Amino acid sequence: MFRRSFHRFWAGEEKRVGTRTVNLGHHPVSATEANIAQRFCDNRIVSSKYTLWNFLPKNLFEQFRRIANFYFLIIFLVQVTVDTPTSPVTSGLPLFFVITVTAIKQGYEDWLRHRADNEVNKRTVYIIENAERVRKESENIKVGDIIEVQADETFPCDLILLSSCTSDGICHVTTASLDGESNCKTHYAVRDTIALCSAESIDTLQATIECEQPQPDLYKFVGRINIYNNGLETVARSLGPENLLLKGATLKNTKKIYGVAVYTGMETKMALNYQGKSQKRSAVEKSINAFLIVYLLILLTKAAVCTGLKYLWQSTPHNNEPWYNQKTQKERDTIKVLKMFTDFLSFMVLFNFIIPVSMYVTVEMQKFLGSFFISWDKDFYDEDIKEGALVNTSDLNEELGQVDYVFTDKTGTLTENSMEFIECCIDGYKYKGVTQETDALSQTDGPLTYLDKADKNREELFLRALCLCHTVEIKINDAVDGATESADLTYISSSPDEIALVKGAKKYGFTFLGIRNGHIRVENQRKEIEEYELLHTLNFDSVRRRMSVIVKTPAGDILLFCKGADSAIFPRVQNHEIAPVKLHVEQNAMDGYRTLCIAFKEIAPADYERIDRQLLEAKMALQDREEKMDKVFDDIETNMNLIGATAVEDKLQDQAAETIEALHAAGLKVWVLTGDKMETAKSTCYACRLFQTSTELLELTTKTVEDGERKEDRLLELLNEYRKKLQHEFPKNSRSLKKAWTEHQEYGLIIDGSTLSLILNATQDSGPNRYKNIFLQICMKCTAVLCCRMAPLQKAQIVRMVKNLKGSPITLSIGDGANDVSMILESHVGIGIKGKEGRQAARNSDYSVPKFKHLKKLLLAHGHLYYMRIAHLVQYFFYKNFCFILPQFLYQFFCGFSQQPLYDAAYLTMYNICFTSLPILAYSLLEQHINIDSLTSDPRLYMKISGNAMLQWGPFLYWTSLAAFEGVVFFFGTYFLFQTSSLEENAKVYGNWTFGTIVFTVLVFTVTLKLALDTRFWTWINHFVIWGSLAFYVFFSFFWGGIIWPFLKQQRMYFVFAQMLSSVSTWLAIILLIFISLFPEILLILLKNVKRRSARIPNFELPTLLSYKHVDSGYR
Repeated sequence: MFRRSFHRFWAGEEKRVGTRTVNLGHHPVSATEANIAQRFCDNRIVSSKYTLWNFLPKNLFEQFRRIANFYFLIIFLVQVTVDTPTSPVTSGLPLFFVITVTAIKQGYEDWLRHRADNEVNKRTVYIIENAERVRKESENIKVGDIIEVQADETFPCDLILLSSCTSDGICHVTTASLDGESNCKTHYAVRDTIALCSAESIDTLQATIECEQPQPDLYKFVGRINIYNNGLETVARSLGPENLLLKGATLKNTKKIYGVAVYTGMETKMALNYQGKSQKRSAVEKSINAFLIVYLLILLTKAAVCTGLKYLWQSTPHNNEPWYNQKTQKERDTIKVLKMFTDFLSFMVLFNFIIPVSMYVTVEMQKFLGSFFISWDKDFYDEDIKEGALVNTSDLNEELGQVDYVFTDKTGTLTENSMEFIECCIDGYKYKGVTQETDALSQTDGPLTYLDKADKNREELFLRALCLCHTVEIKINDAVDGATESADLTYISSSPDEIALVKGAKKYGFTFLGIRNGHIRVENQRKEIEEYELLHTLNFDSVRRRMSVIVKTPAGDILLFCKGADSAIFPRVQNHEIAPVKLHVEQNAMDGYRTLCIAFKEIAPADYERIDRQLLEAKMALQDREEKMDKVFDDIETNMNLIGATAVEDKLQDQAAETIEALHAAGLKVWVLTGDKMETAKSTCYACRLFQTSTELLELTTKTVEDGERKEDRLLELLNEYRKKLQHEFPKNSRSLKKAWTEHQEYGLIIDGSTLSLILNATQDSGPNRYKNIFLQICMKCTAVLCCRMAPLQKAQIVRMVKNLKGSPITLSIGDGANDVSMILESHVGIGIKGKEGRQAARNSDYSVPKFKHLKKLLLAHGHLYYMRIAHLVQYFFYKNFCFILPQFLYQFFCGFSQQPLYDAAYLTMYNICFTSLPILAYSLLEQHINIDSLTSDPRLYMKISGNAMLQWGPFLYWTSLAAFEGVVFFFGTYFLFQTSSLEENAKVYGNWTFGTIVFTVLVFTVTLKLALDTRFWTWINHFVIWGSLAFYVFFSFFWGGIIWPFLKQQRMYFVFAQMLSSVSTWLAIILLIFISLFPEILLILLKNVKRRSARIPNFELPTLLSYKHVDSGYR
C-alpha cells in the first residue's frame, strides 16, 4: 500500500524502507487499499517478566543458571540416585529454601509490575468512531485510531497532534515521566488540520501518515502526512518531533486535543526506552566466583583423598570385610571402578556443605535492604527539588567503595546550570550594567577605541537578535494582558542559557512577549510592540553547536539571526569582524563565563525562495532527513555578519570544590569531560580545585599541536615529552601512585576533542595504539584530567579506554544531561544528577542524587561501609563453612573412611539456614567499623579498601587458615576429651552422635562469637540476632532430642543433647575449646589496640581541618 501511495504522490524520489503507513480513523483512501490488512501491535504495555503459566519453568531455569544452585541440584540428584551417607534432605532442603525465597522475591516484584501494567492498560480513553466519542480501555487502542485527550490527562500512546482547542493548533505538554523535565513544551498541529476541533469534523478527515518504524530516541521523529481533499490535489506536510505527543507525557494548559495513534503498546518510545539496559556486575561477584572455584577444588581434593585412602585401608583383608560386616554377593560382584566412582560421589555429598549455597540469598538480601540506607539518608535530601537520593540498581552498592576514576560533566554537575546574564560586547565594545530610562545600554569600557559605544542601530539589532533567536516559550497567565503584558512574564525553556539571554535583553529594554499566530512579538525600549513573522527555525544540535531563525520584519525584509559557540560562528562570518569580538570572548572564557556569539545576515527574496524550497524538501524526506537538513543548514549559515557576543555565568555548585578535594585526598582521579571551550572549563577547574595553583598543566590541544600537515608528528613529540617528564617524577618502582601524588609535583592534563580524535585515529605506520598507549601512560600519572570540546560519543570512548586499562580500574561517571547518558551507561557505576537539563541522566543511572556534593558521602561513607560489610560477609561465609566441614573430613580418618557423617542430618540442614544466617545478615547491614563522620572527614581512609583489598588472596588465605585452625581445634579437642572411656559419674559411655554434637556445639558458638568479636557498632538488632541465634540452637537441640519423632526411622539424637550437658567435663571442654579457637582473634585485637594507643600523640587536641591538601585552599 505504501509503495503504491509513494509512487503516486512522490514519483522520482528514492525507494523508502523501514517506514509504516497509517490510515487516519481507519478510513481507506481507495477501495484497493481497503483490502490490505495492516498489522501493528496492540496498545498493551507488558513490563512483567512472567505469566501464570511460565513462571515456574522460566524462574527455575534462570535460577539454575547460577553455578552454586546447579551444583547443589546435582548433589541432590546424586543423593537420590546413589546410596550416600546423608539424606537427600540435607542438601535438598537448603536448596529448596534458597530457590523458594528467590522465587517469592522475584514473583512479588513481577506481580507489582503486572499490577502497574493493568493500571495503565485498563485506563479509560475516548476514541472517535463514526463521529462519536466511544469509551474504551487503553489496551484496545489500535494504530490509526483518532483519540481525544483532555487537560491533565496522560497520552495513552504516541500520537500525532491533529488539532487542539486553540485557534493556532498548539498544545503544551510536560514530559516529567519520560525525561524529568517539568517545563511545558509546545507541540504543533499541521496547519491543514487545526480547524478540525470537534468529533464530527475530525471524523471527516481522510489522510495517511508515513513515518519511520519505532525507535527509542525521544527527541527524533521523521514522517509526513498526506491529506486527501475529495479529488483535489493531495496536500503533503512534513512531521517532526514537534508534532509527536509521547505516551506518558501530560497535557497541560490546553483543554482538549485530537491526535492519531502512530505507535502503540511496546512500540511506543517510552516502552522502547525501558528495554535492553545492560546488566553490570561488581568486582565482588568476580571474587566470589574465584573463591568458589578454590573451594570446589578443595572439595574435589578431599573426596579424592578419602576415596584413595579408603581403598588403601581396605587393601588389608580384615579391613575390607570384617567379620561383623560381611559383604553381599552383589557387592562382591560390583565392578571396582564403578564402586570407586560411587564412593567418590558419596564423599562429594558428605563434604558438599563447604560450598555456601545460602550465601547468594544473603548477598541479595544485603544488597536489596542495604540500598534503602541511601534512600533514607537525610543528608541527600534537597530542599529545592524536594527529593533525595534514588537507587536504581542495588547490585552495585559495594562498587561505590572501589572507585578509581571519577568522570564528571561540568555544566549542571559541577555548576548550578542556573544562568545569569553578566555582560555582552557589540562590535568590540563591552557593555555591562543596567539600562537607563532613555538609553539602551550603560557602557563600561571600549577596549579597542576611545569611542563611547557602538552605533545605536547595532545595539538594537543585537538586542533584537537575543529576543528572536531562541526557543523560549511564555508560560500562560490569564492575568497578563494588554499594555501590562511585559510586566510579569514567566519564561520556560529546556535550556537555561536561552532564558538568561532573553532576560538579559529585557534588562536592557527589549522584551520578548511570546509567539502569536506564527509571529514573534517584541516590545522595544520605546514600549512599542514589534511583530516578526517566524519563517523557519534551524534548531540547535551538539554537532553544529549553533541555532538560527529566519524572520520577516514588519518592513518586509528577511533576516537570519544565528547564535552559537565561537568555534561554530567565527568560520562563517567576515574575517575583519572577528578580532574585536574574539578578544572579549577569550577574556570572558578566562573568567569562567559561558560565551555565545551572535551573527546575522539579510536574505534576498529570490534567495529565500530557494532556501524555503530546500528546507521543505529536506523536511519532507523520510530517509536521512537529519543529514539533508544539516546540509541545508550548513549552506544557509554562511557569509554572515558578526554583531557581538554574550557572557553568561554558571555558578559553581555548593561544596563542589570541597567534594573534589576530598575525592583527590581519597586517592581518586577526577576527570572533567565537557563540551565547553577550554578557557571556560579551565577556569571552572581552578575554581572547584580540580587544578591547584601548584599543579603543572600539560596541554594537548589544537593550539599546542598546531594545524598543518605535521600535526601527528607534533602530537607524538608532545606525548613523548610529557611521558619522559612524568617518568622522571614518578619512577617505575613507586609502589603507590595514590600516595605519591601528595609527595611529588602534581600534574594535570588538558585535551580537547579534536586532539583526542587524532590520538584514536592516527594514520601513521605506528598506528593509533602507540599514540593511545603513550596517552594513557600520561593520564595514569596525572592527578586530574580536563577533556574539553567533547562530543557525547567521545565521553563514552574516554570511559571505555580507561576501563580497559591494565588492572581494570573501577570507573564512575556523573552527569545531569542527555549528553552524559552514554558515559553513564559505559562506566562501572553511573550517577545521575537530578538537574535542570531533564532527568535523562538520572533515569539511565544506577544511582541519582540531587547535587554533586552528595557524591562525597555516597563514596567515602556509604561506599566504604557497603564494601567492608559485603567483603566481610563473603569471607565469613567461606570461613564458617570450612570450619563446618573440616571436622567431617578429619572424622573419616577415624571411622575407616566409611562415609559415616559426623553431624546429625538436622544439624546439616539447619546450620546455614537458621543457626548462623541472621547474625551475619545483621552485621552486613548495620556494621560501622569506623563511624560515618570519621569516614567523611578523613578521605584517606578510602584508600585502605581500594583495589578490592579485603577480597584479595591474602585475606582469603588468612580466613581459610583461621577456619582450618579452628576446625582442627574443634575435632581434636573433642577427640582428646573422649580419651576417657566414660564422661559421667554413672560410667555411661558416650557414642559417636554425642561426639558430633559436642563438635557442632563448639562450632556454632565459636563462629557466632567470632562475629561478635568483629562487631564494632552494636545495636539492639545485633544483640537480638547473635544471642537469639545461640539460644535458638540450644532450644532446638533440646526440642529435637527430647521427642520421639514418628516420621524418623532412627531416633539417634534422642536425649543426646540433654545427656551431654549433664556432664561437667563436657561443659568445661566446650568453654575451653571455644576460648582456644578464638584466642588468636582475641590476641590480634589486643595487639592492634596496643599499637593504636602507642601511635597516639600525647596531649591530643582536635584539629581544625582547613584543607585536605593546602591550608590556603579555603576549605572549612
